[in-house]
Amino acid sequence: MADPIYNVLFICTGNSARSIMAEGLLNQLGNGRFKAYSAGSHPKGEVHPMALQTLERLSVMPHEYRSKSWNEFAAPGAPELHFVFTVCDNAAGEICPVWPGQPTTAHWGVYDPAAIDGDEERRLKAFNDVAHVLKRRIELMLALPPKSLASLTIQSQLMPLARSKSFLSQPLLFTS
Repeated sequence: MADPIYNVLFICTGNSARSIMAEGLLNQLGNGRFKAYSAGSHPKGEVHPMALQTLERLSVMPHEYRSKSWNEFAAPGAPELHFVFTVCDNAAGEICPVWPGQPTTAHWGVYDPAAIDGDEERRLKAFNDVAHVLKRRIELMLALPPKSLASLTIQSQLMPLARSKSFLSQPLLFTS
């Protein structure tokens, strides 16, 4: 049986830099085991050119990246998500949509390179630094044994059961 392909959504407020770079890096490094997407709570509507330059410098294959709303991934017909990572503190603090399938979530906050002032060299360094932090986190995730990734997705499906109180009103029946 082939290993499953895990769908991963990276979220940032503007979906113009950090989440875009994470999407590109995971799609490149994931060797077909992962399909990465990105979205924003308040998308800017365009991808930051330095994010694209950074991906190109890291030899990430070109792709038609676009800044889009996270609502696309909570709508009917959206890909079933296994993991959702917020990459900025603002998005981590916002009330997210209810993701179909109850994916495993985590916060991978990094600073916003698009918010860095200064000359082009300083700004490019900020994008490069953020991309390398994201790349390292992705590499660490990819180093996990496939079985542990499966158990993480199962864990996210079982957690809501632990919070359910409906079973308390049901009598326990034991049969032999």
